[in-house]
Amino acid sequence: MTEHDILTDAEREALKEVMSSPVSASSCVLIVEDDPVARELLAELLELNAIECLTASNEEQALALLASKPINLMITDLRMLPHDGLHLIRKVRDSDQATLPIIIMSGDASVRDAIDAMHLHVVDFLLKPIDTAKLLKLIRQELGM
Repeated sequence: MTEHDILTDAEREALKEVMSSPVSASSCVLIVEDDPVARELLAELLELNAIECLTASNEEQALALLASKPINLMITDLRMLPHDGLHLIRKVRDSDQATLPIIIMSGDASVRDAIDAMHLHVVDFLLKPIDTAKLLKLIRQELGM
């Protein structure tokens, strides 16, 4: 280290290690959508943009994935059976993953639904048809990409 160096040798080594680590290698988005076509289109959109994702068709599958895999963001539909997206979000908020960022989407939502979602601290409430550019921007922001 010379007098003009800002970093020590140890700091330089640590920085080098961090910079060489793969970026967002563990970032994964969970898509919860009961419509198989919409679910697969969203998954394809994310994969085409180098965003790893898993899919679930209902609350039960979503909770099982959340319990078994590291998930960094969840995107859920509002209208699903037997439980809606707000019910799923409440379950997540009452779990070990209470701080999980969540984006909710719906093609059929009331003002009350949007207010309820915001009270559950969702990142955003998107109306269908989804603005894919906005969705990708939100995802990238939440994942730190």
